[in-house]
Amino acid sequence: MNAIEENRETGMRNVRELYRIRIENVDWNNRLVFNPNSKTAKGRRFIPLSDLAMEILKSRCGDRKEGWVFPSVRKGKHIGAALVNRQWVKARKAAGFSEDLVLYCARHDFGSYLLSKTGNLKAVMDTMGHADVKSAMTYQHPEMEIVRAAMNARHISRHTTENANQASS
Repeated sequence: MNAIEENRETGMRNVRELYRIRIENVDWNNRLVFNPNSKTAKGRRFIPLSDLAMEILKSRCGDRKEGWVFPSVRKGKHIGAALVNRQWVKARKAAGFSEDLVLYCARHDFGSYLLSKTGNLKAVMDTMGHADVKSAMTYQHPEMEIVRAAMNARHISRHTTENANQASS
């Protein structure tokens, strides 16, 4: 189900935000989605859309101009957590992934990846709808290789500076 992919692409909260996206809240020209359904005031926000997120939304919406992006088979409703969770568990088992891998991991992955690529905690906080650093930091799980590379770069930089200073003496 592409709701799972959209979750990973946008970092939106599953039930309260992602499943409730309405077509009217997608700004196709500026590649944004407005999220009016959050658990916090800061969570009411515009979320930038990647190429893949846009592709998913376009395929979901087609020519429709209004309504739920992820409609339920029940008329007038949006999909719910039970449906998506059933599909997720089935896919997770088929792939042989651990039961520890839950849907909400996509939000954590999004936050960690976004910070690693931008280095901008404020942008990550705004995109994810966090008002304080403490909340945002719970979503940060840096890969050890990134930390190792930064540590090695520090030593290379220090060594290069020391050599330059010695050469100029």
